[in-house]
Amino acid sequence: KNLFLCRCFLLSLAGALISRRPEMRYMTSVNFVAPRRTAAGEVVFHLTWIPKKRFKVLKQPRLFEACDASIRRAAGRHGMTILELSVMPDHVHCIVVCLPRVSAADAARLLKGASSYDMFRFEPKYRLRYPKGAFWARRYFVRTVSEVDLETVRRYVREDNDPRQQVLSQYN
Repeated sequence: KNLFLCRCFLLSLAGALISRRPEMRYMTSVNFVAPRRTAAGEVVFHLTWIPKKRFKVLKQPRLFEACDASIRRAAGRHGMTILELSVMPDHVHCIVVCLPRVSAADAARLLKGASSYDMFRFEPKYRLRYPKGAFWARRYFVRTVSEVDLETVRRYVREDNDPRQQVLSQYN
């Protein structure tokens, strides 16, 4: 019995010593990531969502600037980092870095919910168009982005989704 207790004590002591090792830091192309309690790393999502019924409600510069600022505030409040954000008149593209415990559904819910609340406060006339209080549609598109194609997706969001860009069909 004493031998068993001695082994248990030694195993618990070894476990305590292993858990007290100095923290390691991992590096990715985005930034340095400190390990959390159970996981180290980050998840990069490319999120896209639309306003309810895809109305082009963000045409005016003051409206899409308010939407941009609202999404950035919401991301900062919830510990997310926005790498690229493009607000178009009828949809939003967002590349966001999250902790591993944040799922894609949680990231979309937090960003859409906070920005919807802020947009209704910023422009009260939206209540006439959306009387039930849902500014964004329920659906959203999500894709995880690896380090290999991160720059490609960032370039797509930055350059191909400029709301002030002229469309060829406008000249016909």
